[in-house]
Amino acid sequence: MPKIAILKFPGTNCDEDVLKSLREVGREVRAEIVWHKDFRLADGWDAVIVPGGFSYGDWLRAGAIAARSRAVLELPEAAIKSVPVLGICNGFQILVEAGLLRGAFLPNESGRFICRWVRLRVDNPKGPWLSLAKNGDELHMPIAHGEGRYYIEESDYKSITSSSPLIRYLPNDNLNGSSYDIAGVGTEDGYVLGVMPHPERAVNPLLTPRGFKPGGEVIFRSILYSLKSGW
Repeated sequence: MPKIAILKFPGTNCDEDVLKSLREVGREVRAEIVWHKDFRLADGWDAVIVPGGFSYGDWLRAGAIAARSRAVLELPEAAIKSVPVLGICNGFQILVEAGLLRGAFLPNESGRFICRWVRLRVDNPKGPWLSLAKNGDELHMPIAHGEGRYYIEESDYKSITSSSPLIRYLPNDNLNGSSYDIAGVGTEDGYVLGVMPHPERAVNPLLTPRGFKPGGEVIFRSILYSLKSGW
């Protein structure tokens, strides 16, 4: 049975949502919320999820303090050992601050917190988190952030766009002004993935607004399929 750790920091508030969504998608999964001070990669975790929220109150910058915690300092080793790592919203910011993913985050262009459902497109899907996604798939998920404008230098963008999995906002849905419409980016092998939208809030059709489909399900189904099939 796959064993997935959901890291919790002071200020994390989406851990229970992630846990519930994982259990809804796949009942044969051992998912646990793990306080960051108690996390040890050596405990045999098959995958790690860093959920959203406001770790340490977003002091300094969103994700900056959590990125320097002992738990996150273990995640580069996870990447080396091909243990899949997913960062959602604040978790994505943490992975970027830790240097596991390229880029940086800036306040939304509007200067306001945005909470809306958006349409996304998958480009170059690869890795365990997108194993069931197809190139060009349209996914629907909500965003909820005030510092979600992804920024990347042109030279780095040219590098990732040719080799890494990307999730992009459709042109009219890039509400925060992210560079190149990027809503999510992965490492070249796709084992580390960061997404600003919330897949854990886009699993249950009953909680999905009219006109949208629950697009987060494919991410959770992908990781469970990958782990069970010995990806």
